[in-house]
Amino acid sequence: MAEVLELKAASRAAGTVRLPGSKSISNRVLLLSSLAAGKTRIAGLLDADDTRVMLAALRSLGVEIAEEQGCLVVEGAGGAFPVKNAKLFLGNAGTAFRPLTAALALSRGEYELSGVPRMHERPIGDLVDGLRGIGARIDYAGKEGFPPLSISKGNLASSTSATVRGDVSSQFLTALLMALPLLGKKFSVHVEGELISKPYVEITLGVMKRFGVEVSRNGWKTFEIPSGEYKSPGTIFVEGDASSASYFLAAGALAGGPVRVEGVGRASSQGDVRFTEVLERMGAQVAISENAIEVKNEGRKLRAFDMDMNHIPDAAMTAAVLALFAEGPSSLRNIGSWRVKETDRIAAMAAELRKLGAAVEEGPDFLKIAPPARLNQGVVVKTYDDHRIAMSFALVSLGGVPVGIDDPGCVGKTFPAFFREFSRIVR
Repeated sequence: MAEVLELKAASRAAGTVRLPGSKSISNRVLLLSSLAAGKTRIAGLLDADDTRVMLAALRSLGVEIAEEQGCLVVEGAGGAFPVKNAKLFLGNAGTAFRPLTAALALSRGEYELSGVPRMHERPIGDLVDGLRGIGARIDYAGKEGFPPLSISKGNLASSTSATVRGDVSSQFLTALLMALPLLGKKFSVHVEGELISKPYVEITLGVMKRFGVEVSRNGWKTFEIPSGEYKSPGTIFVEGDASSASYFLAAGALAGGPVRVEGVGRASSQGDVRFTEVLERMGAQVAISENAIEVKNEGRKLRAFDMDMNHIPDAAMTAAVLALFAEGPSSLRNIGSWRVKETDRIAAMAAELRKLGAAVEEGPDFLKIAPPARLNQGVVVKTYDDHRIAMSFALVSLGGVPVGIDDPGCVGKTFPAFFREFSRIVR
């Protein structure tokens, strides 16, 4: 792809898109397939940068992985990883770095984990503290509280409970929950503070159940893990990515439609499927079936919104761009987790929305966006090496103005074919 991708002005969007597999589900399934007893056949797995990072790490840790007839076949280790000494580079893949940190801390080996410079700015101290609290030995190779990490053999014999903060990233709780069955005993996890992004934890619990470990919970404060090991479900299918669906569904709401996405629907386990609630609030017509969603808008001006979006943190970025086209100011609340993602998404989104003419107020965990009377033309959107910024700002072209997307290749993190699919549905 070119360094800057120029998207032409468009005014209509219609068509059908088949979604790639969910990143969140794909990397959870890959990890648990590797730790489980037995062989797992995975269909619908996302093929993108983040899953490639996870696959490379798992192979380095001694997991046998092969491709057969369009599926991935993982020969599970039946417990901790067989390789006990490894150096792993995990890019900027949080869904690989956090869970692998926990799994390796309980694998009784010697490991070094690092990533790109931005990953070394993303906090991991709450997870490390939780693991140290049960006897794991983890040292910071650089700045306290941040990667890179050095992991060595700890004393894990006596612990039966762990504590982790839940108000920075739900990935810390997810990492602990997925790793603790390696200890082969009953274990409880207590969450300090308000747990954010709860739907992502629901995904974790659902995938763990598929692999034979059913976690019980008392609200969102205490989780009880039974004794027992992961067992392969045989074959598992990865549903489409609901966060990726949001860009196409938003196109249908913004530019007529109907736009139909296939791979997610009423049966989806992902919280971001509730992005449809934003579209309905804005006045679009939404039809949801078991495994598909269709959106259209018959010439109505989009209404402004004021919503708590903690439950859809990734799809909320799409809503922020849609706010450019609303009939008044919109507010996105409870999005503090954006600060510690691939970039500081609150600051980045505010900067790029202002380029297009919006008046934006940003706070620690909110954005207020007042749309311009007319979008500025000739804007090149800086993407900050963040796939979701690149994909969400593609919608600007449907406002009838051309827009440039800097470093469009960053979408390879989760949706390498995004711009090709987007160009198919716009007119």
